[in-house]
Amino acid sequence: MNKNKYVSKTKAISRRTALKLGAVTSVWIPTEVFAQPPNRMRPQPGDQLVYGDGDFVGDLIDPTSIILNQQPFPALARDPDSLLKRDGSRLNRLMITRIDQKKLSERHKENAAEGIVAFSAICTHTGCDITNWDAEKLAMACPCHESMFDIYNGGTVIGGPAPRPLAMLPLNISKGVLTVAASFRGRVGFTQQF
Repeated sequence: MNKNKYVSKTKAISRRTALKLGAVTSVWIPTEVFAQPPNRMRPQPGDQLVYGDGDFVGDLIDPTSIILNQQPFPALARDPDSLLKRDGSRLNRLMITRIDQKKLSERHKENAAEGIVAFSAICTHTGCDITNWDAEKLAMACPCHESMFDIYNGGTVIGGPAPRPLAMLPLNISKGVLTVAASFRGRVGFTQQF
């Protein structure tokens, strides 16, 4: 009896040949295949800040219109060349306000532009949108589990279950336009715990 009658007559590809083919193929695949879409990318240095909500959504934020200690408002980054808003991920949402730069902690002064500060709008506890404002404490607050964040001290947690500060986005003012100076300081969003 022929034991090989069920074995294919075609030559099997060797492991070495398969690895060579994989190496060659990987060179041919453009890197754009693995990159995320530009609207999902985190705010980039040089991006302009625009209103993220309300009647002026998408319009440039005029730095002179931001009042001292006003309730933070939603904003997004926008590529200055393509005018593409980075609205493809909720992790890109920002909250912006102006604070007294003299009272800002020394460590975080370099992240402010003429007292204007920007923080991630996503709570570090369970990822809720931060929309509340405690005008008495000058603190941003999460409506879900009441975490509070000190905007004068880099978004440090001052109440509630949030495990870490809000990510702060360094800002700059260039030719009267509010822009992103560098990437987020701190991790954006929350860490799921099991």
